[in-house]
Parts: sequence; structure tokens; C-alpha cells
Amino acid sequence: MAGTGDFFAAALAFPTALFSFALVVVVGYWLLMLIGGLGFDALHGGHGVGHHLGAGHAGQVGPVGHVGHGAGGHGAGGSVAHGASGGHGVGGGTAHGADGAHGGHRTGHHGGVLDALGLGGVPATVAVSLLVALAWFVSLAGTVLTTGAPARGGVFAVALVASWAGTRVLVRPLRRLFPEDRPVTRGDFVGRVCVIRTGRVTADFGQAEVTAGDGSTATVQVRAPEADPDLTAGRTALIYDYDADGEHFLVAPFDPPPSSL
Repeated sequence: MAGTGDFFAAALAFPTALFSFALVVVVGYWLLMLIGGLGFDALHGGHGVGHHLGAGHAGQVGPVGHVGHGAGGHGAGGSVAHGASGGHGVGGGTAHGADGAHGGHRTGHHGGVLDALGLGGVPATVAVSLLVALAWFVSLAGTVLTTGAPARGGVFAVALVASWAGTRVLVRPLRRLFPEDRPVTRGDFVGRVCVIRTGRVTADFGQAEVTAGDGSTATVQVRAPEADPDLTAGRTALIYDYDADGEHFLVAPFDPPPSSL
């Protein structure tokens, strides 16, 4: 019993007490994770469900991963894409802005502070949990071995540095378990084969369906600088460029081998 009493006395003494309360929160979080209270997706800070890429005018945009129809650029799950941008959306969320922008809630792999400390590449919950646990163990050992406020202040500083160094070492192998998601962008479609979905494609009008590298599809705006009677519905074409000013892709007739579609 004396040993148990000494343990709690050290755990509630400065500086260990500062990390003890944080450790309780961390342990509670991971217990909820184990019983399924939060779900594994919480690790990733709310990664978007489905890729959404709009190319062209709002109201004529389809989401990547699904062929979208209807006005206002509405994709599956109630998500909306604006402009000529790719992004990650959460069902019911919205993707806006420049190429590769992220919509919805995302706090996953890239916390500015953690990246600056060399702790990026893993979910923030993992990095913070390691920091708290290591700081607690180091401060507990230091509290047991030292007495007096000045010495305990030194233990606090050592615990912070040791937890940062230890976490930095531990996250390196863990990064392989959490590969970074890269959003689908407009440039991913250049060089790909598409299928014309409008009756014709001219210098002012046209849409086509294109498949991204991950197998998802999108309906995008396409144009043909020179009128070509072969660019009709169902015809395959090659996307050879993107016009940023007009926010559309440039296409030309193309007959690929069956495996290219």
C-alpha cells in the first residue's frame, strides 16, 4: 500500500500532475476508440467521403467518384462543387476554390505546429497521445528521483524535450500506416481518354465523362478549338490540355485500345 501511495503522490505532484490529467483524457479517448464510440475515421480528422472535382461552370459539374447530373453542381451525398477545383468533401459539405482545395472538415495529417516540430505525417491524435504519454513517464520518473522546486522545474523541461524527441522517433515508422491523401486535380485528367456525353463538341459547348487514376469518374467541360463532326455523343476523345481562363479541357478525337478506357 505504501508503494501505491507513493505512486499517486508522485503522479499528483508537480510536474507530473500537469501531464496526469492530460493522460487521463488520452486514455479515455482511446478507450472510446476501442469500443467503437468514435470509429476509426476519427483518426484521420474527418477525411472527406468521396472526391469532388468541378471543371467549368457551376451547375454543370459532376463529382469524381460518381457521374453527377442536375443543376447547381450537386453531387452525391448533397455535396456541391464550385468553380474548377478538386477537393475532398464530406457528405453534405461543399468544395470550393482553387485546384486541389479541400472542402469539409479536415484536421488530419497536417497540423501546422506538429509539422513544424517534425511530428507530421500521422494523425494529430496519435502524435499528441505519444507526446503526453512520454512526457508523463519521464516526469513521473523525475519526480520520484528529485526533490525541491528548482529540481522539479528541470524535470518539467526535460520531460518536454524527451517527449518531443521520443515522439519524433516513433512517428517515423508510423507514417507508413497513414499515407497522405492527394486530392484529384484538373491536371490529372490531361492526357486521359474521355467519352463525349453531349450531342456535339464545339469551341463554345461540350461535356465529356473522364475516369481518374483511382477509378472515379467526373463529367467535365470540354471544347474543340476547331469544329470536328466526329466529336459526338459516345465518341472517345483525348484530353490534351486545360484552358484555365475558360475553365475547360481541350479534346480531339481519339481511338484508344479497349484497355485505355
